[in-house]
Amino acid sequence: MSTVSVVTLAKGRPAHLRNVLRGLERQTQAPAAFIVAVMQDTPYDLPEVGFPVHQILVQDRELPLAAARNRGVAALDSDAVVFLDVDCIPAPDLVADYARGLRELDGLLMGEVLHLPEHATAGAWDYDGLEAVAERHSDRRGPPASGIEICTDYRCFWSLNFAIRRATFLATGGFDERYTGYGGEDTDFGKILDQSGIPIAWMKGARAYHQYHPHHMPPVHHLDSVVRNAELFEAKWGYRTMGHWLYAFKVMGLIDDTPDRPIRILRRPDAADLALTGQQSHQPYTNSASVIRAIEARQADETRAGETHVDVAAPVTA
Repeated sequence: MSTVSVVTLAKGRPAHLRNVLRGLERQTQAPAAFIVAVMQDTPYDLPEVGFPVHQILVQDRELPLAAARNRGVAALDSDAVVFLDVDCIPAPDLVADYARGLRELDGLLMGEVLHLPEHATAGAWDYDGLEAVAERHSDRRGPPASGIEICTDYRCFWSLNFAIRRATFLATGGFDERYTGYGGEDTDFGKILDQSGIPIAWMKGARAYHQYHPHHMPPVHHLDSVVRNAELFEAKWGYRTMGHWLYAFKVMGLIDDTPDRPIRILRRPDAADLALTGQQSHQPYTNSASVIRAIEARQADETRAGETHVDVAAPVTA
């Protein structure tokens, strides 16, 4: 790919966005353009750099992630597009790596992602410092040892850091803009690619460093949109997505997701739910699997305690 542009979706987090821009300034192959799809009322105050930066306003009462990605692609005319989340700092070879990979494979490529602890980007950060403290996510598989490796399950698609030829993206119709808020729009796009015969692949390189920010996983703070988007996915494809999150919500007593019925929200997340699922300052990332294990252990303890209470209270018979 001779020209590669970068699209980032942004709402708040101005310091994170400036770090993305600093990373793009340090690329071995400069991006043709940097498009910021701004999901807030006003654009950002960004410094001048050596390549075009365009901010486009994409507003909705909820996060319009799908629409913002589509608008970002519509605003550029490069051969290929890299999508980077606003909290992902590109390593110096990210653009060049993706350009090389997309010359080899006409599909969707997912680069490496490492996660940073709090304060890793404080002050004048450098890549050696980021590399020294970055960690790989335990719930996500790592990159291949070299080159490109095709993924045969569309659910492997992770939208933090990926690239695709612009013509290929447009041929798919882009992201389904009926998805609003958090969750499901990227899995739906992976399904679209799968149905279209467009390969999804991991690649060695194209590394990004995910900046720390407080988060919840499973995302109880996005309960409503996860439920709504899971039902939209089911209406479209015949089954629900985000099953691990729905399972966690169920065992927490937040929802009833009985099959063949609409998902019912039983209660709102409370302080205990937020404390259980919240990322702590010493953690570079949140981990759904560990939280689900903790929920299951707590539920088992409560069940055992209830059984003990019944045994103790039972009347003694001769």
